[in-house]
Amino acid sequence: MKEPLFEIQEKKTDKELYSYQQGAISRIFEKFDNERDDYHLLYQLPTGGGKTVIFSEIVRQYLKNHSKKVLVMTHRVELCNQTSKMLTSFGVINKVVNSKANLDDQERYNCYVAMVETLNNRLNDGILDISDVGLVIVDEAHYNSFTKLFKFFENSFVLGVTATPLSSNKDLPMNSNYDELIPGESIENLIENDFLARAETFQYDMGLTSLEVGSNGDYTVKSSADLYTSPSMLNKLLEAYTKHSKGKKTLIFNNGIETSIQVYHTFRNAGLPIMHLDNTATKKQRKQILNWFHETPEAILTSVSILTTGFDEPTIDTIILNRATKSLTLYYQMIGRGSRVLNNKSKFTVIDLGNNIYRFGPWGADLDWEAIFKSPNFYIDRIKDDEEIEGSFKHELADDIKSEFSKSKDTYLDIKDLYKDATFSGQSSKVVLEKSIEQHAYICIENSEDLYDALALAKLLKGDIDNRIQVYSKCISKSTYNFISWLKLDYQKKLNAYLRENFDSVFEQIHGHPPED
Repeated sequence: MKEPLFEIQEKKTDKELYSYQQGAISRIFEKFDNERDDYHLLYQLPTGGGKTVIFSEIVRQYLKNHSKKVLVMTHRVELCNQTSKMLTSFGVINKVVNSKANLDDQERYNCYVAMVETLNNRLNDGILDISDVGLVIVDEAHYNSFTKLFKFFENSFVLGVTATPLSSNKDLPMNSNYDELIPGESIENLIENDFLARAETFQYDMGLTSLEVGSNGDYTVKSSADLYTSPSMLNKLLEAYTKHSKGKKTLIFNNGIETSIQVYHTFRNAGLPIMHLDNTATKKQRKQILNWFHETPEAILTSVSILTTGFDEPTIDTIILNRATKSLTLYYQMIGRGSRVLNNKSKFTVIDLGNNIYRFGPWGADLDWEAIFKSPNFYIDRIKDDEEIEGSFKHELADDIKSEFSKSKDTYLDIKDLYKDATFSGQSSKVVLEKSIEQHAYICIENSEDLYDALALAKLLKGDIDNRIQVYSKCISKSTYNFISWLKLDYQKKLNAYLRENFDSVFEQIHGHPPED
């Protein structure tokens, strides 16, 4: 009979636990000592804070002082292997329970690391003996795939760990599976103490009302692809990268493989070093791509959510959210990939092309995780929807168009305010469009030498006109496609007519003399 491998070996890592990590371990063990044996405890710590280090040390100490076994659950193969290696480095000999694992020697181990689906199959088949498991650790505990396994561990202490204690399913709140939450250090505290890098964010006002929400509560891949593979969106992405991050190591997140492939071709055609990665890649391909990304200073990697967990690349300088999400967890996971500190790296760039910062607030904002844990729906129901977000946008002319109106101090006009003033004073809502046409005409004439110049500039205002009509139509609660299309055409005709009738008088009003013949 083989000897059991129960004893804890010497730690093979020189990792020293930080004070906040030691504090977390003390608080967790206090619950072990004072709560019932089947207590379910949830611990929150931001991405990059060292959750795996903390629970590896917890396993080490638990096995040293208790006669029961430990089981660690993960939801992905990569996390399973990484967790096993970390535990080994802490002197914890462990058995990985994957689809190929031979469990004939399971009695020799006092620590198992298992992927959730494989574990479910093994337990339902009665192949794995868990009768002596006293502690169950659930990594990335916000995923609901773990909950079906809790029935097997009715007498075990369960410790869930996550960066975002908000369930991925609104109908399965985390407080229905966990008794208590212990919040860890905030992102801001970790930044202040040089454990995480600070995010420098650039957000773009995006029109996302064409996106559809699927049964999972997030935007569908198809509607996202329809929007984000359009030439205008691909150009906006390329322009944003060129403006804020050219030459920096960049990770781009997309919602769907088709979008990521189109991003790859767009950047490659621009002569930029880019590769594409999704979950259809083989292990060998994935390894080659990630090695290239690690070793290439100016590398760009376009991906599809596959790198949101279990991926640690501190050399990343820029995260681009080339997608929208309604998941707070996914939002924090994506940005967290750039927050690892390295040498002199104290900050990283975030480019948001999905109104995500408007939706959830800045990454690192001081969220009350205990309140969210206790009343998740109260938080979820107050997340802004796209119409509300876009309704607050101040629509500005694109930089290349704005340069054609360089003589104008301000090209913006607040249609909502005009509408409020008109209704308050009892005027017809048509006054709003009349004043808008006058202002558009004024800036066209202000930047022109003659009528023909002004008419040419008026054509450049199509996007601004479309935006003003959209805002106006919402104000008057009329938004049928035909009505809005007619308004846009009518507006452009009236603007051109106004320019022809009033060019000379407005020109003289601006310059103090009539236009030269």
